[in-house]
Amino acid sequence: MQVIIMSVKAYIMMNIKSGSEDEVCEKLLKYEEIEEVSTIYGEFDVIAKVKAKDMNGLDNLIVRRLRSIPDIILTATMLIAREFK
Repeated sequence: MQVIIMSVKAYIMMNIKSGSEDEVCEKLLKYEEIEEVSTIYGEFDVIAKVKAKDMNGLDNLIVRRLRSIPDIILTATMLIAREFK
């Protein structure tokens, strides 16, 4: 039986401590899984598009790395089901 490993893509929205948005965005860009980072208006302050090799990789990124950044107050993750170009 052949096992196919597919990458996992997601958008992660974050609430950031006021005034530290740019600093957090610069930190986020250092992680290889993060493809894009934008500051946004609305319920969240920052959105990142990420690509991990699997769900364990995504979990590691969120739980061990993103949540260790003190200025990230809250994260919400939306898995990408399909992309259209």
